[in-house]
Amino acid sequence: FSATSRSAGRSSHEQWPAEVRHDGSRRCMPAPTGILDASAVMSPITHFLVGWTALEKYQTSRRDKALVVLAGIAPDLDGLGIVVDFATRAFGLPETDYYQSFHRMYGHGLAAALVIAAIAGAFGTRRSLVWLCAFLSVHLHFLCDLLGSRGSTSEDIWGIYYFAPFTTAYELSWAGQWPLVGWQNMAISAALLAIVMARATAVGYSPLGLLSERADAAFVATLRAWRRRARSVMHGKGHGDG
Repeated sequence: FSATSRSAGRSSHEQWPAEVRHDGSRRCMPAPTGILDASAVMSPITHFLVGWTALEKYQTSRRDKALVVLAGIAPDLDGLGIVVDFATRAFGLPETDYYQSFHRMYGHGLAAALVIAAIAGAFGTRRSLVWLCAFLSVHLHFLCDLLGSRGSTSEDIWGIYYFAPFTTAYELSWAGQWPLVGWQNMAISAALLAIVMARATAVGYSPLGLLSERADAAFVATLRAWRRRARSVMHGKGHGDG
């Protein structure tokens, strides 16, 4: 990892939108096939699974679990301007650049982490613990972005201005960053989902419980039925081999 102030970049007519960084460089995003393309959907899901897997077990209530895992998604709220930017282009309206202006500028830094953690803590039942875990959850988001949010080329590294919006003098980045839609993120998401399902089978609840305890109970019962069936099959094979 490195902390640098970057002044060189690249642009492309085949990519959209091209983020103009506050140091003058440009970061090109792949042209979207729709608002909910692979990059728009994969990242929040992965961030959610990371937060749940790492920090959920330290919370004792549904509210606190929800606050902590949602804190891990909250930094990307500064990128919602892409919806407006896409709409203005799609409908021929005067173009806006909210995504370019706000993404990774207001939600991906120390100030944002403190604000998000403070809000989560204020609504938590165990406020100090929720504040701490929410703060860690936000930083897990930052770490994931540093590891795997590159553009389409090896030069298209996307860093984080940790002290923004107060200063953009320094940018945290990693030269080995892999693509946002690369196989690495997909593999990590699949592994995290497997871990979540295994834990749900063991402890009796899953992230679905944040929405509906009844649906979660049915989901866990299904997982446990699959486990019993798998064990039965393996037990039968063992006797057959003997």
